[in-house]
Amino acid sequence: MTVRVQTGAQRTEVLGTLADGSLKVRLRAAPVKGEANRELVRLLAGRYGVRESAVRVVRGRTSRMKVVSIEGIDHTTDATPTKGV
Repeated sequence: MTVRVQTGAQRTEVLGTLADGSLKVRLRAAPVKGEANRELVRLLAGRYGVRESAVRVVRGRTSRMKVVSIEGIDHTTDATPTKGV
């Protein structure tokens, strides 16, 4: 799954899906020492109802556009979070 991340926001939240199919997310954490990536992992784990260890940033660790893998989720059919967007 592709995620577009905005860091340094007032609150952490999922904004929805962009036209290209990527998920838009705002994070409070600053992009320093992996803090934003850790917060993204926590957010997605909670939204999809999986353990944090099941969520992994595959590509884009230092970029706003990230490719994230969530173990146990088929992104082609299960892209809808279990806990509202």
